[in-house]
Amino acid sequence: MTANARLDTPPFVAVVPARLASTRLPEKPLADIAGKPMVVRVAERAREAGAQRVLIATDDARVLQAVEAHGFDALLTRADHPSGTDRLAEVATRLALPDDTIVVNVQGDEPLIDPALVRDVVSHLAAHPDCAIATAAHPIVDAAEVFNPNVVKVVLDARGVALYFSRAPIPWQRDAYAPQCGARTIDVAAMPAPAAGAVLRHIGLYAYRARFLRTYPTLAQAPIEHAEMLEQLRAMWHGERIAVRVTREAPAPGVDTLADLERVRTLFLSKT
Repeated sequence: MTANARLDTPPFVAVVPARLASTRLPEKPLADIAGKPMVVRVAERAREAGAQRVLIATDDARVLQAVEAHGFDALLTRADHPSGTDRLAEVATRLALPDDTIVVNVQGDEPLIDPALVRDVVSHLAAHPDCAIATAAHPIVDAAEVFNPNVVKVVLDARGVALYFSRAPIPWQRDAYAPQCGARTIDVAAMPAPAAGAVLRHIGLYAYRARFLRTYPTLAQAPIEHAEMLEQLRAMWHGERIAVRVTREAPAPGVDTLADLERVRTLFLSKT
């Protein structure tokens, strides 16, 4: 990415939430990737995206020390935050960020996050002044992903603003799926692939306005949020709008398991 392209990106702050506890991969933020902790690799990608400031928000002094040893700023936050968004809210409040500051949540287990995608989401939020949040999505091409509840889908309006997020297959393609509607179980293998661009998979990268972040912890949990277990639905329930940047390709997967970690380590070592 050229220097001029970075200048076109609105100013933003990148915050990397890094909670040390992990059930599937203990002490995940500190996992070594080619000589550096994973959380530092994520911070490097955020810095490459052109963030004015990169800050790691953690609940453990060991992460703070590891981050600072590699030249990044860190903030020790409360350990009882129910979500990464709540952790970002604490950061926005403690730093007294101006209301219009764009704050990007770069997940601490995404060492392969594309800096260009981060910039795109920031620019998308700046282009939608009526939205408090921006995120991303890409077209689904596999019917199995449409019906996978672990794959979050999003439906947009004509302006690219989210109408709804769901773990269910949305939009429901009535004519394509009709032959299976009466069956007790759906044979996903028999389902046709979705039409080009018809179904979008949500990418969990968020840009927020600091004003909204400070408000978020005061919002009551929404029934739809509880049903779907999707925290972005709380914002929509309370009337906030979410702009969605549609990309053509899926991003590189994050690190959830030891197998994921070994794959990422191999990729980094191949570049050295």
